[in-house]
Amino acid sequence: MTAIPRSTPRVLPGLSLGLGISILFVTLIVLLPISGLLWQLAQLTPADYFRVMSSERVLTALRVTLTAAAAATLINGVFGLMLAWVLTRYRFAGRGLIDALVDLPFALPTAVAGIALVSLYDRSGWLGSVLDKFGLQVAYTWWGIMIAMIFTSIPFAVRAIQPAIEELDPDEEAAALTLGANGVQRFLRVVLRPLMPSILTGVGLSFVRSMGEFGAVIFIAGNLPYKTEIASLLILIRLDEFDYPAAAAIAGTLLLLSVILLVAINLAQTRMQRYLRAEG
Repeated sequence: MTAIPRSTPRVLPGLSLGLGISILFVTLIVLLPISGLLWQLAQLTPADYFRVMSSERVLTALRVTLTAAAAATLINGVFGLMLAWVLTRYRFAGRGLIDALVDLPFALPTAVAGIALVSLYDRSGWLGSVLDKFGLQVAYTWWGIMIAMIFTSIPFAVRAIQPAIEELDPDEEAAALTLGANGVQRFLRVVLRPLMPSILTGVGLSFVRSMGEFGAVIFIAGNLPYKTEIASLLILIRLDEFDYPAAAAIAGTLLLLSVILLVAINLAQTRMQRYLRAEG
């Protein structure tokens, strides 16, 4: 006699009700604010949009923002992988504290982070005064912007990579060792390859977060037009000037860049996972 399978108990409501609530939540929290931005953009003609975006101040602000975000993302990708590996594979005194500190930028208000960074890297700060003796200045420069972005976005890289490291099978590394693979080969083929989708996600989220960072950056950047002014601050300046079309044009460009990047990351991650499953 064939047993009749019992239905899985459902804690949450069924698909129709759950899906409806989820769509309503996404609409109110995500789509509604974006629709306001799109409505502002719709008021611009193509000529007005290109006039705003082709100005030297806007292009400089975008260049400063994107280059600093790219540099911060590269550093977060390398050191985020190292930090996630240490926290996952090793047990040592203070590990729990370090693991908790990784999440500190999530909980810390970005304005507080900016003030702390300025207090540290300003010429009157203890680290800034030491660097100043060697002719190096971090606060109120591009380097300060990059450091602020690293600080606020490093958790995205670590927390995206850490679960993937936990899923790695140490037996595969041992098998590669017995087959004669050296350290570099084991790292590249046994460790790095299955981690690539998670690394891609981590660095992508890190870049998007850095590109949109505001609070921590404006304190340490100095906000000098054509030098250390970021795109997010320029949006605020245009709003203060009641130049809503210009603010919408800059904000819409950042939004478009973020969406393109996130979609590209999702597509690349899906293809990598399919490739790895097919190889495995």
